[in-house]
Amino acid sequence: MIAAVFPHSLPFTVRGSPRAPILAVAALALAASCSGGPADRTDLVLGTVCSVRVLDGGSEEALDAAFARLREIEASMSANAEGTVVSAINAAAGASPVAAPADVRYVAGKALWYAALSRGAFDPTIGPVVKLWNIGLPGERVPSPEEIRAALPLVAYGAVRIDDAAGTVFLPREGMLLDLGAIAKGYAADEVARVLLSKRVKAAVIDLGGNVKVVGRKPDGSKWRVGIQNPFDSRGEHIGIATLEGGSTVVTSGVYERYFTGADGRHYHHILDTRTGYPVVNGLVSVTVISSSSVDADGLSTTLFALGLEEGMALAESLEHVEAVFIDERRRVYVSSGAKGVFKLGDSSFTQAELP
Repeated sequence: MIAAVFPHSLPFTVRGSPRAPILAVAALALAASCSGGPADRTDLVLGTVCSVRVLDGGSEEALDAAFARLREIEASMSANAEGTVVSAINAAAGASPVAAPADVRYVAGKALWYAALSRGAFDPTIGPVVKLWNIGLPGERVPSPEEIRAALPLVAYGAVRIDDAAGTVFLPREGMLLDLGAIAKGYAADEVARVLLSKRVKAAVIDLGGNVKVVGRKPDGSKWRVGIQNPFDSRGEHIGIATLEGGSTVVTSGVYERYFTGADGRHYHHILDTRTGYPVVNGLVSVTVISSSSVDADGLSTTLFALGLEEGMALAESLEHVEAVFIDERRRVYVSSGAKGVFKLGDSSFTQAELP
């Protein structure tokens, strides 16, 4: 039996044809006049603060539809809420396949594709280990080595079975847990953009807890200016600016997003090493990705971070329509080749560096 059916088309192709270079970022800097009526809304969805700001062509109907779609995605893909499709898949692990709508199968398939691409450095079945740490939720703690050793055999992306013909997802081992948290927000950003365009929105900014997607052209015709967040600054200051075309999406994974300080005084962040069960330690503090597909940028930001600077940069350089910015513990900034034309470092406390 096939362990997993991946998406029918790969998310990216190998580099080779000319394309407009784009860059990854975290925090948004906007200044634009609005013609056609601005509109904006902010709400707590998908476990984070989500905002949609329409600069041109705004309407309450468009915002209603956008947030309705966000809540639909939350109601099917959350692993932390009862009654969702993903929670049903997890509850049936080791027992039976569970009916899953096309969007859940699609996002799960994307996650499995990145797991295969990274040889398991990214793995959507990390759920049992995530649940032990519970980072960012009540009861966060440092699990015992024995608990981690017991959970690691359940981290096995290759065992997941997606059956598109039957419309099901199956976790074959009891105790396995599917967690789409590292990729679902990206899919949600793409869906909100689709909804807004269907409502004749001409320009908008979607920010789902730092997953940013810009839609259309700004009313004044200028490009979008986006700031890359300073991972050492709790105020959300940026270290530099990227100038982007409409349709770009921006996703960052970093050690500053969700973390806690243990009783031992150590900093424990939420990006877990699938081999050890502990937070990834590779000298990086953040990785930012930009692409025209937010679901892919979301999956890639975690994948590149988990792979580390050299392997992660090599993967980013091999993919079309992907640029990346890596920041390490020594405040060095490494950018992919296509990013160099659109990113300008503006913080003198950081140094732009080159890989050997």
